[in-house]
Parts: sequence; C-alpha cells; structure tokens
Amino acid sequence: MASRIGYSRFANQIARLSGRPKTFALAASVIVVWLVTGPLFGFSDTWQLVINTGTTIVTFLMVFLIQNTQNRDSEALQIKIDELIRATKGAHNALLDLEELEQDNLDDFRRRYQLLASAARKDLERGDQDTGSPEA
Repeated sequence: MASRIGYSRFANQIARLSGRPKTFALAASVIVVWLVTGPLFGFSDTWQLVINTGTTIVTFLMVFLIQNTQNRDSEALQIKIDELIRATKGAHNALLDLEELEQDNLDDFRRRYQLLASAARKDLERGDQDTGSPEA
C-alpha cells in the first residue's frame, strides 16, 4: 500500500513537471546540444543512437506515468459524479457505477437519454420548456 501511494505521488509530480514550459525548454535544449555535437562526432551511427535511445526510454517511461495520472484523475472524477447523483433527490442511483457496465448496457442507457434529449428538443420547438425530471 505504501509503495502504491509513493508511486502515485511520484507519477503525479513527474506528470506535473513534464508539462511545464521549463521542462519543454530543457528537452529542446538537449536536442539543440545533440544537433550541435553532430559535426564533432561526424554524424555517426553512435551519435544518432544516443538520441534515439534516450528519447525512446523517456517516452516509454512517460507513457506509464501519465497513464497512472489519467487513471487516478478519471477515478476521482467518477467518484465526484457518483456523489452528485447520490445526493440529488430523484436521481437514479443505478447510474452510480456505469463505468463498470458492459458496452451493451451502456448503449441501452445512452439510447434512453438520447430519447429524452430528442423529446426535450421537440418541447422547445413547440415553445414548451425542456426542464424537469422525466424518467429515463
């Protein structure tokens, strides 16, 4: 558990740092230095391999760190939405964990809400209001 918390904090910090302008400037500087050193190393295969290997390793590691951050952000957002549903009188508590359902079930819910939206638009066209809490 402690290692998961440590990893989450680490991943979050790295994701924040990697998105800053100074980090971009540092990465761009590394590329400029690499380009400038090209003539010194005769644009050799080793010179090219250094940048290819370095960028591949950084990209590979960043994918996992950023995915961790996105997963945690998505989960936190889902919890917040679930709380809004739970606390709203008349809301359907069956919607609390939609992200756990199979695609067919999600499609069924989506169709129900599309029908509600369509009916609301027709109400607006007739000059009626589109507010209220119709049953899904």
